[in-house]
Amino acid sequence: MRGLAGVVLAFALALPSLVLAASPFADWAVVVVAADNQAHGGGVTEAFDNARRDVSTQLATMGFSPSNISQFSVQPEKYASRPKKTDLRGVYEQLKATSGTAKAGCLLYFTSHGEPRGITFGEGRLSPALLAAMIEGACPGRPVIAVISACFSGVFVDPLAGPQRMVMTAARPDRSSFGCGESDRYPYFDECFLRTTATARDFMALASGTKACVSAKEIETKAEPPSEPQVWIGGGLRPILPLYAFARPPTP
Repeated sequence: MRGLAGVVLAFALALPSLVLAASPFADWAVVVVAADNQAHGGGVTEAFDNARRDVSTQLATMGFSPSNISQFSVQPEKYASRPKKTDLRGVYEQLKATSGTAKAGCLLYFTSHGEPRGITFGEGRLSPALLAAMIEGACPGRPVIAVISACFSGVFVDPLAGPQRMVMTAARPDRSSFGCGESDRYPYFDECFLRTTATARDFMALASGTKACVSAKEIETKAEPPSEPQVWIGGGLRPILPLYAFARPPTP
């Protein structure tokens, strides 16, 4: 009886690693970047870093290997987890280094302020063309999922489009997104992404659920005009994306 109990206990302890090993995302390189800390009113906000921290945690529960997830912040010294400092070269070099060993795909998640030319990125700006070049340099010939949470982030869709690409943005190219105030816990899009990961089976369901959640939250808070988050999935990735199910340990 003791022998059986030992086997059961060993299996239970091994479940998280077994789930991760079975995940199609276990060998993906990930960067999650809080690229600003300024609220739309000019003060300081924790919304972007809250999203950076909690999105990273949630990705690990979905089957991405924690050792392949790199976090970046404009104020890394504030946090016990010690994320890396947000800058363009540092993010690119980290993504390229991780993708050298985690070769199955790349996921990039950026949360920041945006404008029609790109997004605020630390002390600089990240344009759609530059992000496209970064992805091509760090993640050539493999599936890429890019999530950009910022105003006007729809400007990234066309430059990042490709057969093995999925692009999710918080807004149309000509629309603002919401939730970047001093008192906001998360931007609306990031909050909805996090909410939807709890129930979504895969990235296609996550994208549609996030869009629906944002729409409902904007109606509830009377935020206008609607941001209309965008989703683009390449023809090479679309047929197989439903097979990339999120791996989660069984609920106790």
